[in-house]
Amino acid sequence: MLSLIRSLTVFAAGLFATAYLLNPTLGVFELLPDNMPLLGNLDEAAAATLLLMCLSYFGIDLTRAFRRRRVDSRETSQDTQ
Repeated sequence: MLSLIRSLTVFAAGLFATAYLLNPTLGVFELLPDNMPLLGNLDEAAAATLLLMCLSYFGIDLTRAFRRRRVDSRETSQDTQ
């Protein structure tokens, strides 16, 4: 029962983050106005982070798309010779 409540809470947070990022009210529903220097986009960054965390909770890990590939040092040393 507790896991169901947790899943519903995470789902609701994901819906909120998605709605905030889609911004259907055209700026009426803003926590921080975008014209504030350096601070204006922090609320969108927090909503994007919340959405990525909610998706990874349900097994959709989009953060893997942003990781760099590691190059094996043995392959690099063989290519240079």
